[in-house]
Amino acid sequence: METIQQRFAVTFSYPVIFTQQLFDPQNPKLRDFLSQYGERDFRKKIFFCIDSGVLAAHPTLQSQITHYFESVPTLSLVPEWLVIPGGEAAKNAPALFDQIVEAVDQYGIDRHSFVAAIGGGAVLDLVGYAAAVSHRGVKHIRIPTTVLSQNDSGVGVKNGINYRGKKNFLGTFAPPVAVFNDTAFLRTLDDRDWRSGISEAIKVALIKDKVFFEWLEANAKALAQRDEAAMQYLIHRCAELHMQHISGGDPFESGSARPLDFGHWAAHKLEYLTHFEVRHGEAVAIGIALDTYYSQLTGRLSETDTQRVIQVLHELGFKLYHPALAEQDSVHLINGLREFQEHLGGRLTITLLDAIGVGVEVHEMDTVLIQKAVVVLQGETV
Repeated sequence: METIQQRFAVTFSYPVIFTQQLFDPQNPKLRDFLSQYGERDFRKKIFFCIDSGVLAAHPTLQSQITHYFESVPTLSLVPEWLVIPGGEAAKNAPALFDQIVEAVDQYGIDRHSFVAAIGGGAVLDLVGYAAAVSHRGVKHIRIPTTVLSQNDSGVGVKNGINYRGKKNFLGTFAPPVAVFNDTAFLRTLDDRDWRSGISEAIKVALIKDKVFFEWLEANAKALAQRDEAAMQYLIHRCAELHMQHISGGDPFESGSARPLDFGHWAAHKLEYLTHFEVRHGEAVAIGIALDTYYSQLTGRLSETDTQRVIQVLHELGFKLYHPALAEQDSVHLINGLREFQEHLGGRLTITLLDAIGVGVEVHEMDTVLIQKAVVVLQGETV
């Protein structure tokens, strides 16, 4: 019998829409999207999952949404809401995943209907994963509410939850149908969450865009002082660079490289070592500093460029060391390399810096130099 070879391509397309006061009845962005999306000859439903921290900061949000959907005649708003505790702990709680799936079943959310998530990156990851596996994929709308989720995780194609003590062990590549970045949500963030997301902008600038890094240098003080116009530009440019990377290379990570995870191999491990006391963006800042010093120690990056990176991180208020890095002479941290490789398989592939704006992939790391970089970081404590 002859072999039958199957081959087909699937095109993914979704907008990232920048706006303010998304649920103001005078704002047509969401209403227009929902009215124009998909088939229009039958009534669809939309079910909202909301980060509890967002709801606490915006106590009238549910009534705003209810009022908003009175002007969306093509859609039925599910009158019940699922409120989910925010933060990384949401991705460690199987019961929350079960609740979302149960709600999809209970309220009849079919593959033409929508599950909308409002919250930080962890809540978006959890809800996106549940939506992707329910009915083999119901439509998912992301409404990120943090800097980190608006400029990075919320605009990408990945969803996931933590399992067996490993970050994002269960997950999917399932793009949302739309992302709505509402600047108004950022105004209620505390300083840690405002700052935390900036690390992802530094990351992508360092590996892809020297000009953007120079802008970050020039605007570090304004960003630290919560200048909204500066943050809006940062989020837009960072999201743009992330989306360009996703569309231009290996969107579903079928290879062994994750260049957009510069600084992340150590960051992921540090989050676990601190029981998520260190937030993701804060851990990424430490990981960036570690791999920047490592790049210098291997002769790739000049001392001048290294200090420019460290200076920006300091000006933004990041702490660049945590005692967990040195526990058991960094044995736990080194294990993070193996886990990082295991997540993709294939060869170990880590992104380092040859220069500001120039990332390079390497396939081995010197554990002695990693420990030296940790010692240098310890001296950078502020």
